[in-house]
Formats: sequence, structure tokens, C-alpha cells
Amino acid sequence: MFKKSFLILLICCLGTAIYPQSYNILKFGAVSDGVTLNTKAIQKAIDSCAKTGGGTVYVPAGIFLTGTLELRSNINLCLENGAELKGSPYMSDYKKYQSPHATEISYYGVLITSNCENISITGQGAINGNEEAFFEWDKAKSIEWGGTKYTRQKEKFREVPSGIGDGPVVPKERPRQMIIFSGCKNVQLSNVMIIKSPFWALHFADCDGVMVHGIKLWNNLLTPNSDGIDITSCSNVTISDCDIRTGDDAIAITGYAYHFELPGFGDLRHPSNNICISNCNLQSRSSGIRIGFIDQNSVRNIHISNVNITNSNRGIGIFTRGEGSVENVTISQVSIETRLHTGDWWGNGEPIHISTVPGEKDVKPGKIKNVTFRDVTCTGENGILIYGCKETPIEDIRFENLTFKMIGSKLNATAGGNIDLRGALGDKQLFESELSAFGASNIKNLSLNNVTIDWNDADSEFFKYAMHINDFTGVKLSGISIIPSAPRKSKPAVFLENGLLLQTDLKKEQFDHKNVK
Repeated sequence: MFKKSFLILLICCLGTAIYPQSYNILKFGAVSDGVTLNTKAIQKAIDSCAKTGGGTVYVPAGIFLTGTLELRSNINLCLENGAELKGSPYMSDYKKYQSPHATEISYYGVLITSNCENISITGQGAINGNEEAFFEWDKAKSIEWGGTKYTRQKEKFREVPSGIGDGPVVPKERPRQMIIFSGCKNVQLSNVMIIKSPFWALHFADCDGVMVHGIKLWNNLLTPNSDGIDITSCSNVTISDCDIRTGDDAIAITGYAYHFELPGFGDLRHPSNNICISNCNLQSRSSGIRIGFIDQNSVRNIHISNVNITNSNRGIGIFTRGEGSVENVTISQVSIETRLHTGDWWGNGEPIHISTVPGEKDVKPGKIKNVTFRDVTCTGENGILIYGCKETPIEDIRFENLTFKMIGSKLNATAGGNIDLRGALGDKQLFESELSAFGASNIKNLSLNNVTIDWNDADSEFFKYAMHINDFTGVKLSGISIIPSAPRKSKPAVFLENGLLLQTDLKKEQFDHKNVK
């Protein structure tokens, strides 16, 4: 019995000696005073851990100022409760890089990891991007891309009489993505706080096998480009039980554009696929969730469930501007609340926005196809918009059990009555338009089943029909509960124009039509 017990103890001791290695950054010279630059000391701990086969790099309680750190394979960066890795306020402390087609020098953020595997960031501590150092907090950024000359309000569009309104504030020179994983496999982030990023907070590029669980990602809502989680050309990604509050998109899922390259970070030309998002609270000054954009690569097999999106400029946005397509998306059990904002934020209060328009010269935009919204509740100061183009109509869109309440906005006079298609080709990207609570154009196979639209106090004159569908093939309408818009109560609630109607149970007095079969 004694020999058996001794053997078990010996095996456990050997296992402890060989595998669960922990490297406390204090033992490598790190100082937790929030002033001393610890880049070399922390990197030495990481490299020492990697040389022995991996283990845990341990960050104890305290504030550790740092520039750019590089993680390695088989490492768990563990931040103790009260621990904080804080980005340096000085650009010279970050690693430089230059994209092949760029003229300017850029800088990485706090953590970069490329072509590694089995990496994790865990614990109850925080990674702080030190946003305070990188913005002019008393100046609002003016609207650039798209301009305002086609808007209803012209130069008064989203004007703020004084102060900075909803921002965004003006950026100074700043580090780029605060945390990057590129070309990595088996990546996990759990429970940590990620705060105050001056640019994108967490970027996964060309990764396979990513799990993000239980993190709090809080950026300042006034800061431009401060995305939460960006997933670019990645496969097999799960994001769950997270609280994300950002100035720009809370979660963005894309494939790379032609022009985007990071030196030493691989080809980056794979599609994004097999991505699940669940049980999250999201807040954004742009899109709560954005799927697609000016992409060469396609995005497919996206599943979103049990998500709250609040106080956002857009709820869920699905876009194609490049040749990459977006296909096979399911969105269920989602609550969305949107409003109009002042300042240079993309979007204009739409709970759901789906658009396919050319974004590059001589490039036909990719398809948006096979998207299902099920059990979705929306409240917003602008309508749901589905905006296809003749070259690439949007295909196979389904809404099942949708409830939408349109509400009035105190910003209608300065921001209402416009459509925002920024990222489109040409200068007419942000423009005046009459609006509907549900508007769809250039669409093939649209099904609306059990849809309720309530106008509440949305009474601005630019609101037209409760539902307007034009240039369509194959529309099915069933179980629609809808009333006319407040400014046009004498007109039918629904207007169908130029298309093939397959099915409807609307009464004759509820809809009008033109060139409909």
C-alpha cells in the first residue's frame, strides 16, 4: 500500500514539474506602478514560458504599463483579479509595421499573436488600451465619407448647436488593433475585461477554432473605429455570454478586402464561416452586429441567438459592397432598440439593414442569400431596410414572428428622412428619401409570416407606407398586423410595386399595388 501511494504521489509531482508551469511576470522584473514600462520584462516571461513548451504567464494584481507584446503557442496569459495590462500613452512604445500598399507607418496595439496555436487569455483582470491618450475629447469629428450634400438637411445634417453631441471625437495618431490573433488555431478568451481601446479592440484574422466567453468589452461610446470583436476570414468561432459596448460595430464578421494586408500575417484570403453568437448584450454607435462589407471573401453559416442590442445606431447590418457573398444566416430570439444619433456614425437608426450595392469600380457585388429572422422584437426611430441592386438582387429572406414598434425621434429634424448606404461607389451614399417602417427593393423570394408593425408616435412627413416592397419576384405575406403611417392614415398601409406576389391574406383595403401580378 505504501509503495502504491508513493508511486501515485511521484507521478503527480512529475506531472506538476513537467506540465503546469507558471511564470509570474514579477520574477522577470515587471513593476506594477502604472508608470514603469514593462514591455521587455513581460515579453521575457512569455518567451521563457514558450521555450519550455508552454504554460501560464501570470499577471498579479497591479497596473503594468506596456507597449506591444507578442504571445506564443501553448501559452495561457492569466490576469489575476485586480491585474491590468495598460497600453503605453506613447506611440514609440508600440511595434511599427507598414502594409505593402500603404505609404504611412502604422503601429500594432498591446498584444499580437501570429501563426500560433493553443493560446488563451483568462482571468478576472483587464487589458486597458489607454484611450485617454489618443483623442481630442473636446472636438467632434466631421462627416467625411459620403458627405452631406444629398441629405434632407444638407450641411445641417446631424448638426449639434454646441459641444460634441454623440461624438465621435477626433482621433490623434493611435495604435491600431489592441489585440490581434492572426493565422492562429485553438484560441480562447474567457472572463477578462477588455477596456478603453483606441481602435478595434479584439481582432481575429484567418483563425480556426476561436472561443470567446464571458468577457466584458467596454470602449468609450464617443470614440470612432473602436470596434468590439472583428472576425475576418475565420472559421469555427463561438462568442457567448459577453457584454460589449463600443463606439463602432460591437461585433463585425467579414472577409478581407483586396487592399488589406498585414505584413507577415499570411494570405488572409479564406472565407468566414461557421460562426455562432449567443447570449450577449451589445451596444454600439454603429451596428450591434455587422456581417460583410467590401469583401473579396464570402461569409457564410452564421447563427445568432438570444442577443440584446440597445441604444445603437443600427441593430443588425448585412452588407455586400465587394464580390464576396453573405449566405446562410439565422437570427433568432433577438431584441433590438435603435435611435438616431448625431455625428459621423454609419447607420441612421435602422433596427435591421440589408443592402447590396456596388462598392468598387467594375466589381459586381456579391449575393446576400438565405437569411432568416425568427422571433425578433424591434423598437426604432427608423425603418427596417432591405436595399438590393438590379445587378445583384437580395435573395431568400424570411421574417417569422417579427414585432416592430416605430417611435418618433427628437433628432428627426436634423437627421431623419435619409438612407445611409455608405461604402457604396460614388458620392451619393447618404441621401434624402421617403421612408417606410418596412421597406424592400430589388429582392427575390421574400417571406413575411406573423409580422406586427406599430407606428406609435412616428409622425414625420417623410414616413410614407408602413410597408413598401418594390421591384420584387416572389413575395409571400401572411399574418400581417399593420396600420397606415401616421402622416398618411387615409392611404393603405402596404404598397406593392413592380413584382410577382405569390401569397397574401391582406384585405383589399389594407394594400395598394402597381404593376403587380
